[in-house]
Amino acid sequence: MTTAHYNRVVLKLSGEALSGEEGYGISPKVIQSISKQVKEIVDLGVEVAVVVGGGNIWRGKVGSEMGMDRASADYMGMLATIMNSLALQDGLETIGVQTRVQTSIEMRQVAEPYIRRKAIRHLEKKRVVIFAAGTGNPYFSTDTTAALRAAEIEAEVILMAKNNVDGVYTDDPKINKEAKKYDTLTYLEMLNEGLGVMDSTASSLCMDNDLPLIVFSIMEEGNIKRVIQGENIGTTIRGN
Repeated sequence: MTTAHYNRVVLKLSGEALSGEEGYGISPKVIQSISKQVKEIVDLGVEVAVVVGGGNIWRGKVGSEMGMDRASADYMGMLATIMNSLALQDGLETIGVQTRVQTSIEMRQVAEPYIRRKAIRHLEKKRVVIFAAGTGNPYFSTDTTAALRAAEIEAEVILMAKNNVDGVYTDDPKINKEAKKYDTLTYLEMLNEGLGVMDSTASSLCMDNDLPLIVFSIMEEGNIKRVIQGENIGTTIRGN
């Protein structure tokens, strides 16, 4: 198969996915791998937006649990996502993929401010758009950012790339060897069974806007292209 099943997608990357085996910071090897995989689907004509987490550098929730003011801790997490976004932008442009970073917190020296219509125009010109700094507000996760931006730019699907699991399971497969992987789920089933794929705010946004979510592993090169071409890997979550 060489054709894409989707025209416009949001790729959600966790910050941890960028740290590789080190478990912290940014791995140049992982950045190169992800950039190569994104280029594969750009070459198919797919319009790609990316939302990156910041957990490889800082987690606002952890800072809050240590006694920090929650809003301050979350703003620090947003800055971490900007660092990750700039690293990914560099990786993509090194291999010839035009990329724009748009931030919800303005810092014009390094990135554009988020403007919905401008983001859509970049996508139409086949530039990869990386949405950084979350929603720009504390208390909201980057999963919620992915759902919000996907709705705003009218993406057809959210691709949730994981670095330590290849889909959604009934239990943690690393602990419980009897855990079974779901091929398909509804958002209500995911919430009712407490599967922890994404938070309830993000799930509600996806349900309300009829946005499907595909959870898959990014560790095997070529998986993003396989998902785009309709291969049944990972777990697909829909509204009903």
